[in-house]
Amino acid sequence: MVCAAAKRFAAHVATHVSALAAALACVALLSVPAAAQTPGAPPAPAPAASSPTPAQLQRVEVTGGRASDIEQRRESTAAKIIIGRDEIDRFGDSTVGDLLKRLPGVTIQGRPGRGGNIRMRGLGSGYTQILLDGQRVPPGFSIDSLAPEQIERIEILRAPTAETGARAIAGTINIITREGYTKHINDLRLTAGLENGRLQPALSWTRNDTVGPFIYNYSLSASEQDRESGSTSITEDRDLLTDALKLAQNDTGAVREKRQSLHASGRLQWRGEPGESATLIPVLIYSSGTSQRSGHLVQTKGADPVPYDLAHTDGDSSFTLARLNAQWNHRLADLGRMEWKAGLAQSRSATNSLRMETGSGDPRTLSDDATIRDRNLSLATKFTTLIGGEHSLVAGGEVESNRRNEQRITQQNGAPLLADFGDDVKASANRFAAYAQDEWELTPHWAAHAGLRWEGIQTRGSGGGDTADANPTNRSSVWTPLLHAVWKPDPKGRDQVRFSLTRSYRSPTLQNLIARPSINNRYPLPDPGTTDPRNPGNTFTQADRAGNPNLKPELATGLDIAIERYLPGSGLLSANVFYRSISNYMRSVTSLEAVSWSAQQRYVSRPQNVGDATTAGLELEAKFRLSDVFDGAPGVDVRANASVFRSRVKSVPGPNNRLDQQPDGTANLGADYRLPNTPLTIGGNLNWTPGYDTRISDVQTALQGRKLIVDAYALWVFDPSLQLRITASNLAPGDYRTGTSAIETDAGLRETAATTAPTYLNLQIRLEMKL
Repeated sequence: MVCAAAKRFAAHVATHVSALAAALACVALLSVPAAAQTPGAPPAPAPAASSPTPAQLQRVEVTGGRASDIEQRRESTAAKIIIGRDEIDRFGDSTVGDLLKRLPGVTIQGRPGRGGNIRMRGLGSGYTQILLDGQRVPPGFSIDSLAPEQIERIEILRAPTAETGARAIAGTINIITREGYTKHINDLRLTAGLENGRLQPALSWTRNDTVGPFIYNYSLSASEQDRESGSTSITEDRDLLTDALKLAQNDTGAVREKRQSLHASGRLQWRGEPGESATLIPVLIYSSGTSQRSGHLVQTKGADPVPYDLAHTDGDSSFTLARLNAQWNHRLADLGRMEWKAGLAQSRSATNSLRMETGSGDPRTLSDDATIRDRNLSLATKFTTLIGGEHSLVAGGEVESNRRNEQRITQQNGAPLLADFGDDVKASANRFAAYAQDEWELTPHWAAHAGLRWEGIQTRGSGGGDTADANPTNRSSVWTPLLHAVWKPDPKGRDQVRFSLTRSYRSPTLQNLIARPSINNRYPLPDPGTTDPRNPGNTFTQADRAGNPNLKPELATGLDIAIERYLPGSGLLSANVFYRSISNYMRSVTSLEAVSWSAQQRYVSRPQNVGDATTAGLELEAKFRLSDVFDGAPGVDVRANASVFRSRVKSVPGPNNRLDQQPDGTANLGADYRLPNTPLTIGGNLNWTPGYDTRISDVQTALQGRKLIVDAYALWVFDPSLQLRITASNLAPGDYRTGTSAIETDAGLRETAATTAPTYLNLQIRLEMKL
């Protein structure tokens, strides 16, 4: 019956995910030996690979009375993946992105080891909702700025709920910071990393303690990075008819970056009578760094002179964020429970850069100094009650206010650029939301979760300049009904099927709405009031960037069906099929425009609503210990997942008219093994994302090379309070390739730009102590 349902759904989206894939998923789920299918109570969690002694098992039991990660996932009506401390610690990752890339359906944009936007189901920025302790992260916050040591667990929701928010077309990632425990403990970690011959030290300290009715913890971490990167970009123009080479440029660049970071977070909790508690969660992040960039541009073919020969840029930057969240829970006798949340955050980002270009003509100097201040205030309330012992009803409201002030001074050879847009840009965004949801058990076989959410957003900008788009205003609101259900063929068995029918949306960011342009460095503007024979204007692949104050939010209707089988020893097999129908799809489109910031026409890339799109996919996951499934097998913990994605933008002709930066799929294969009668545990993981082309319009295509990342680790446990972890990330470093191509019909040219950047092996040794 389960397989038939999966096949029917696959037939409905046959253009995206073949019925054969769904059938194979069903076969995989049903191919487990009979010994692994015996119904019974939820399995007890298997001992973690890094916990070889009974003393360590006792420590885990004392520090948390919460159900295991697998049990929480199984009991949730809405599809949820939970990553606990054992999985967070396993590879000793230095960033949250490095940890998330091994999870089902998650990809990380950019070069390995260099961070990047987190994408669920291959969907780009803005499709994945990021929460910190259940609240949206403040503007300017990057989860890679949060040290993994400060995280208690990560929850991944594949479909939105009324309570967590509907700005989650791809899904939601909720990061929970370290919680307070009654156990007195100091956790100290000393790390030394090595990349490309340069040392990357780090230190973290976490302490838990109690004072009377208060439970508290705090985490401090400090790190230093010293990295070298490089890239080579090749640009060519060819005649459309004869394929004759018209332009050939080679730009070789090198970057040296140094950065120091300090992270601090804490949690102070007061517990009174049952149902009464108050919590304060402060977070402080500071980082600063310097960079030196050099470039050598060589033009071997072209009618116009090269814009420059050599370029050197010195830069420095700093980022500070202070955040305080508060929560109060109060029981209203037998009526239910009230919860109030408040959040206050302020951040400051400062960047300064000085670029000097030399060549056949006069030298050119470009300076850019920017200071961005963001303020965020959020308030939320929630009422929870039980009705008839079966219905768990939740209703609440949210208010959020964001304010941004950007002061930027851009000068070329000492003269101001973009003066018409002003030096002081202000923007604000106000969000209001109200929701209600009900979760109940219909029968022993069926459980349901239904909700309705309304959300409205108003954004305003003030550029302080004289252009028509200097003061944009944008308003949007959306109703989002959501329905989740779980069916258990045998209430005491290990199989269940999940269904979700949802509506979600993606709103444009403040940056996408503000029309102030960013000028391409290779083809800068002539000095004000002059013409420059070296600067005939930019090109399609070297376009300026600007916002669009007329953007509308994307709306998506989604369907998810998942089949899950829970194995003994916290094992799991699952197959999930999803489908999203998107309207008002937003994407950046490049075109030749008459612009206010140049007397010449310029190529400009702007976000636009380009029509409707669809995406669908199949996500497979397996997680088990070999000895729990096959008699006589070694105790190897196996983790494997594979995802297949298909998408289509209806206004763009095929082939490859996919959503931006969505690959055809991604896969992970990992294993951990504790050697018998030794304190040594070893493990590894292979992460693969294939290369792909994306047709952005009828004349523009983007190219993305494949990504293969191999990680490995070894853990030696001296005793329950002392262990040594050695990690090797990106064991098989390869080149990271990106590119774009465009057809300029009026000029009769095909332009291509391809960039190749090396990646590096990162070695890390970490001493972990519990005092």
